Amino acid sequence: MPYVRRNGWPSPPWGGPEDREVGIDAPWWRWARPLGGVLVLGALVVVLGTGPFLAALRATDATVLAAGALIALLTTLCGAWRWRLVARRLGADLTLTAALASCYRAQFLNATLPGGVLGDVGRGVQHGRVGGNVGRGLRGVAWERTAGQVVLVALTSVVLLVARPFDLPDLSATSAAVVVGLVLAVAALTAVLTRWRGRRVTGWLRTLAADLRALGAGPASVGIVLASLLAVVGHTATFVLAARAVGVRTPVADLLPLALVVLVMSALPLNLAGWGPREGAAAWVFAAAGLGAASGLATAVAFGAIALVGTLPGAALLLAGRLRRGRPAEQPSAAASPTEPAALGVPGLDAVGGGPRG
Repeated sequence: MPYVRRNGWPSPPWGGPEDREVGIDAPWWRWARPLGGVLVLGALVVVLGTGPFLAALRATDATVLAAGALIALLTTLCGAWRWRLVARRLGADLTLTAALASCYRAQFLNATLPGGVLGDVGRGVQHGRVGGNVGRGLRGVAWERTAGQVVLVALTSVVLLVARPFDLPDLSATSAAVVVGLVLAVAALTAVLTRWRGRRVTGWLRTLAADLRALGAGPASVGIVLASLLAVVGHTATFVLAARAVGVRTPVADLLPLALVVLVMSALPLNLAGWGPREGAAAWVFAAAGLGAASGLATAVAFGAIALVGTLPGAALLLAGRLRRGRPAEQPSAAASPTEPAALGVPGLDAVGGGPRG
């Protein structure tokens, strides 16, 4: 199955279907993603015990879950708006209502299937099929997720440099040399790949450049950034809600940088339906800030429970769609298929991970 036929991007420079073992859709990678989350959670249980997990679940009562669901509606609406802006800039039609419903379905699948990204790949496939261009649909979702993460990382970096909630590593000459070395290595690799498979790399870069020009032109780029910022605000509010639920009374200004670090780390693709890196990062940053690793773990677990409940409208939409179409249970729809999206190998989507969409 050549990449160029399934997702619209030119074939990667490492070859065709005979070389897929080195791609991000290889079987070892599909196993490694959930295994990473399991290992992190297991280590946390060994070190901190099950107390923080149980305390977090007891603290998430109906009032907390209802408030979290309301915040989830607002953040999902921001994500749908961002996706609509991206899709329209790439030449695809997408209504806000359809985007909102598809985002809810994707969030539920991300929160219940290993890897934490299959729902987003599924909505890209579905949107591409409706528009007659699966590749464009997948690229739209990849760019939408990437835009959110770029804004999240940029905002986190600024807040950390200003607030400095814990000791940050100094940018010494050695660190600068490492950065320069990495840049030179990437440049050299790009040059080698261009000479090796010049036409394929050139085609991929041409598509990439065209998408960037389309997304950066006009007021849509401002809307994409604004939607991403509002989504970050919503996810941060959910984190503060979770912290208050488990008894953390630290001022919001002090929780803000910790929440942003956790949101960034939760986007790592090595997770079990979103669980793992988020809890490990929360335990670490809370301990580094002097709030206790157990409090951080309990906050992250409560955050995960609140987020999971916030995705339940997606489960209702999936069930309603299945009943409306009258399909047998053994024939899952494109948005709910755990196998087809995993075989697509979309550049960029797996790298975004399964955390909050920023």
